[in-house]
Order: sequence, then C-alpha cells, then structure tokens
Amino acid sequence: MASSTSSSPNKVTLKLLIDTKNDKVLFAEASKAVIDFLFNLLRLPVGTVVKLLTKNGMVGSIGNLYHSVETLSDNYMEQNQTKEELLNPIAPVSSAGIAGFLPANDADANNIVGDEVTLYYRCLNRCAYVTCDSSTRCINCSQVMAYQMDYIGKKAVRKNISTANGFVKDVVTFMVMDDLVVQPMSTISSITLLNKFNIKEVGALQEKVVEMGMDEGIKLLKASLQSKTVLTSVFIKKDV
Repeated sequence: MASSTSSSPNKVTLKLLIDTKNDKVLFAEASKAVIDFLFNLLRLPVGTVVKLLTKNGMVGSIGNLYHSVETLSDNYMEQNQTKEELLNPIAPVSSAGIAGFLPANDADANNIVGDEVTLYYRCLNRCAYVTCDSSTRCINCSQVMAYQMDYIGKKAVRKNISTANGFVKDVVTFMVMDDLVVQPMSTISSITLLNKFNIKEVGALQEKVVEMGMDEGIKLLKASLQSKTVLTSVFIKKDV
C-alpha cells in the first residue's frame, strides 16, 4: 500500500484495507496528520468532548450531566466557581481545532495563557485570599477583591511542552487498526496482520481511499468512546 496523501483543504486521506467477506476494515494506512489527530484526542477535557458530540450523541448519562450544569442556576455555584469552567474547560492549545478535524472551542482563544503579566487582587479587609479576577468577591467577607497586590520575587515559570508540530515525526507511514491501535507500518507488520486475521484469499481484500475531514473527525471521536471497530463504523458501515 502506498502512503496516504493530502486531499482537499482541511482534509487528508486514509487508505483502508478491507476484508470484503466480513465487511470490516483490517487496518488503515495513515499519515502524520491523522496520527497527531488521534493522539490529541487523549488531551481533550471531558467537557469539551461532550460539547463536541452534543448530549444527544453521547452514550450513557454524561450528556445529562452536562445539561444539568447548563440549566443549574448560578446561585447554587460557589462564589469562586463558574459554570463556564465546566461547560467550556480550557483545552490544550493544540486541541483547539485539532489539525483542522474538530471545531475549535469558542472559549479556547480567550483561555490560552501566554507571556502576559498576571495580576493579583485582594479585598479591602486583607483576608487571606487572592484572585486574578478583580470582580470576584471575597469568600470570607464578601467584599469585592479589587485591590491590586505587588508580587515580590521571581515567578515560577511553567514550562509547557509545545505541540505546534504535532506528536509524531513525518518520516514514516503509520498503520491504524480498526480499534485504533497505532504502530509504524512495514511490510513485515502487514503480513503479520494478514496472518493474524487468518486471511487466506487475497482476492477478498480491497483497498479503499477515504477522506477525513471535520465530519469524520467528530464521528471518529464518538466511535472511539463506544466501539472496538472504529474505522469500520465510521467509513464502512457509517452507523455512527
């Protein structure tokens, strides 16, 4: 199988090897862009996943939990907590519009922490609490914490590992199993898999090139949470 290549803008192609007798994807040949997308799924906060899939597309009760937060009155929330933190959690920078396959969270652009100076505030009564939001009320005296404090000493710098270039090197083609097991592709690994699946008739195998864009990305995310035959569900049976 030749390596997968880019297709139309914001889409990439995967080359599927299909067992036509069982109507099942044995594995897919995938490029760096696809693997980076799959690996980035592990970094998405649960709240972001629920929002992407919508409560009607979720399996189980997590969608109901998300809706409960949506409809809960702010009066029931702690003064230093907001529903926004649960409904639109801060995702890793590279998770916003992962490789063009998932829509970016509206709040992500406002939540990315850069090199700007962080300001700290206290209340007039000098209670033992600080905040970065000058409109917050002190949980001890209920006064607005609008008095800026001076920071003394060196600030600890949190080193964030950049994922702007993705996770895997663009030096090899990868093999993605139907259950999303990923490994570097080689002739030996392909033959080993055919033996594993007990494929006796090569004529029963079919190669199929499919495109992966935002729609397929969301379906892959959903299928990965509920199925062991992800590629088959998304690209062959299309029952996601």
